[in-house]
Amino acid sequence: MKDGAVSVSFDIMEAFMTDVFKYLGVPEEDAKISAEVLITADKLGIDSHGVNRLKPIYYDRIKDGIQFPVTNFEIIKEGPTTAVVDGHHGMGHVIAKRSMQMAIDKAKKFGMGMVAVRNSTHYGIAGYYPLMAVKEGMIGLTGTNARPSVAPTFGVENMMGTNPLTFGIPTDEEFPFLLDCATSVSQRGKIEVYDRLGKDIPSGWVIDEQGRDRTDTHQILNDLVKGTCALTPLGGIGEEGSGYKGYGYVTVVEILSAALQAGNFMKMLSGFSNGKKVPYGLGHFFVAIDVEGFVGIELFKKTTGDILRELRASKKMPGQDRIYTAGEKEHLVWLERKDTGVPINPEVQKEIIQMRDEAGLKNYEFPF
Repeated sequence: MKDGAVSVSFDIMEAFMTDVFKYLGVPEEDAKISAEVLITADKLGIDSHGVNRLKPIYYDRIKDGIQFPVTNFEIIKEGPTTAVVDGHHGMGHVIAKRSMQMAIDKAKKFGMGMVAVRNSTHYGIAGYYPLMAVKEGMIGLTGTNARPSVAPTFGVENMMGTNPLTFGIPTDEEFPFLLDCATSVSQRGKIEVYDRLGKDIPSGWVIDEQGRDRTDTHQILNDLVKGTCALTPLGGIGEEGSGYKGYGYVTVVEILSAALQAGNFMKMLSGFSNGKKVPYGLGHFFVAIDVEGFVGIELFKKTTGDILRELRASKKMPGQDRIYTAGEKEHLVWLERKDTGVPINPEVQKEIIQMRDEAGLKNYEFPF
């Protein structure tokens, strides 16, 4: 496999991550949820949010005491269609899954449900949670803020997170419409993947304090922490590529991830206070919409499928043989990987061995 990657079966990798979380003090059911969210990312080819993130995000943060293995899920305020939750810096995957389920349950009763969360932690692949709604015949939506890394248009200071705005919509096809992407041109996780592969990032992703383009991957990761460089919003640098539109969407997610729940925002999410590491205190929001409140689910799914099929069948650009719709590439990756497993690159292989040995999980033997 290219870049020295070795594939490991999804079942083995999910079980390993579950056991690592349990070693860290995460209760078994919560450990299973966290591992399931991570392995879902790998199944869909979103490698920046799967096994790659196990050590640097969750393992290290729990070890550092800035994320708590036992989740205190507290409902602060609740109405028929809404709720505000405080996650008390527990496991973001667990907080998010319970919150999305609350939104779905409210939508089943009243047509729509929305839950806002404060004091959470990194919740993994955003697309996992709208897919929960899709399985119930609903439209799902989520967003989250994150540690500051994105500069506003015409600015160079990293003020906001990569702030994904993610939609899941049921269709009559083999796969749902799933739009799961940051509101910045790229995000820190992808830069980490490039760094592990020893590659420069593409032009237009990052600017320095003088507004100049940066591509030196490893130093960028250090400078993002220092605040001496920043990611660009969707559309890129300035207004020529409509960067102001991405900047607007980044801001929408920041507001909805903080203002509805009286949570932290922007520089408050740096993870440091007086030079010491502290919990991030992230905010999320989750929305579920019951399609049956508008039209029959089968008709909705067919209309959605017709729209997507017509888009894919439209006239193609010269030199291109295929048009994709959101969620299709992820489905194709799953078809390719389902029999081979998770590709683990050499850097992550070292991390897995380190965690295995530290946790005393001697029953796991990997092909690397």
